[in-house]
Amino acid sequence: MKRILGCVAVLLLAAAVPMWAGNDRDVVNPADPGSYTPPDPNSPTWAGPEAVLYDNGPLVTHPGGGAGGADASAVQTALVMGVYGFGHALSSGYRVADDFTVADSGGWDVQTITFFGYQTGSGTTSTINHVNLRIWNGDPSGSGTVVFGDTATNRLASTAWSNIYRVLDTGLTDTQRPIMADVVTVGTNLVAGTYWLDWQTGGTGASGPWAPPISILGQTTTGNALQWDGAVWNPLLDSGSATQQGLPFIVEGLVVPVELQSFDVE
Repeated sequence: MKRILGCVAVLLLAAAVPMWAGNDRDVVNPADPGSYTPPDPNSPTWAGPEAVLYDNGPLVTHPGGGAGGADASAVQTALVMGVYGFGHALSSGYRVADDFTVADSGGWDVQTITFFGYQTGSGTTSTINHVNLRIWNGDPSGSGTVVFGDTATNRLASTAWSNIYRVLDTGLTDTQRPIMADVVTVGTNLVAGTYWLDWQTGGTGASGPWAPPISILGQTTTGNALQWDGAVWNPLLDSGSATQQGLPFIVEGLVVPVELQSFDVE
């Protein structure tokens, strides 16, 4: 009887642990075959940002060096790096987060934010269909509180191929991981200060969606991003180099002008 009760207790404990506990990463497999599929000529391509307030970092490592002259974002296996992208799928419960600073004293009118994600094997026609986000006034793993957004509302306004493939530095012309630019509608004012974004992406493909990290040739540490595993926020670490990564995103909108102060003149 005691043995049966012990087994039941183990099963209940396992059920209490989120199924997504731990790290969720699209890791490099040396046996991954490179492949080439031409882009769909009918799929839209992202036109790029217009009113940039903040760009969190580069994604392209080899401009024009990818398949068919597209840009390539390479995992630098020469530096022992080993992650194509990080899990932040709606279906898994994972989320990712990174910070930015509003430097203008009048603040910003944030209109849209562009995130980047991919689903392996999707082709250049985007399979992304959902992005939710929150904006925090501080570190979400610390004392920050949410000042905008939630974990349910789909704020995706448009999604299109970014003209970038996520590849290995040993196979720049691979086309299995076309990165999509996912533009979300925000519409909020932020005063000067440091904020954190955390977001989650959904898609119709079987793999991911995955968030590719900031990629800079010759660098293994690219930021201080975090990943939510269903219970706690963890540093976003590359599995090969064990270094913390940043995540690319672009904030667009308008700078709020500082109101002129009026003075009484005697």
